[in-house]
Amino acid sequence: MGADDWLAVRFDENRIRLRAVAYRMLGSAHEADDAVQETWLKLSRSGSGDVENLGGWLTTVLARVCLDMLRSRRSRREEPLAAAAERPGDGNLEEDLALADATGPALLIVLETLAPGERVAFVLHDMFDLSFEEIGRILNRAPAAVRQLASRARRRVQGTEAPAADIALQRELVGAFLAASRDGEFERLLAVLSPEVVLRADEQAVRTAAERQRHGAPALEAQARGASRVANIFKGRARAASPALIDGKPGAVWAVRGRVLSAFLFRIEGGRIAEIDIVTEPAHLAELDVKID
Repeated sequence: MGADDWLAVRFDENRIRLRAVAYRMLGSAHEADDAVQETWLKLSRSGSGDVENLGGWLTTVLARVCLDMLRSRRSRREEPLAAAAERPGDGNLEEDLALADATGPALLIVLETLAPGERVAFVLHDMFDLSFEEIGRILNRAPAAVRQLASRARRRVQGTEAPAADIALQRELVGAFLAASRDGEFERLLAVLSPEVVLRADEQAVRTAAERQRHGAPALEAQARGASRVANIFKGRARAASPALIDGKPGAVWAVRGRVLSAFLFRIEGGRIAEIDIVTEPAHLAELDVKID
């Protein structure tokens, strides 16, 4: 068997799964088939016979093809939901019906309201179990940014928001964290942080902190874990941070003349802060829905 024949066989082994991914992303059987065909063309031109994880490689390529198609569709302001309930059809009736039923026209209609990045993050993570790190490489986003995209998409798909009482308690906790940070109160910071709290910062935040260390900025790494370590980083900081609602959840921002330059995203579990993501990259900031208090 020649190399081209071997690649064709391997591709056919992945075709059904690829088609399922594309259909859920695009909501159109014809576009899904086009995306799968484009993925095959990219594979056949790449000489990727020595790729160790061909399935993962194909999923990555397909996702980028679908992302480009979604962005192109959005830029043309198309309304493809006239065909959103369109059933896949390649001659295998049993597989086609199973795929259509698993997705459902109602879900496709909701997915169509999502931005391209949100849709890709939600489909790949929630439906196909790809990690945020893998999706981040596809979207050219940090894992924290992908997590936010998927979370925002999930809330829209589910049509649910956190109860007002929960939001109020989370606001109070974030406010206590900011006050302790500004006052340099190490013990108060420890009191609101989970013992295993994780702090993540995007590349621009790490780079900016390094440039400002000579002026007293804290050392910042891409990830820090543990209450003591995170408390030390924030001790005496956050003086210019303002409370905000970010994608409907309590957070904080640093803004100058109304322009958000950095955002602090919090995940709260068991009445304590379990994760903090520092976002400064403009592309990610532009994707956040920010309402400054």
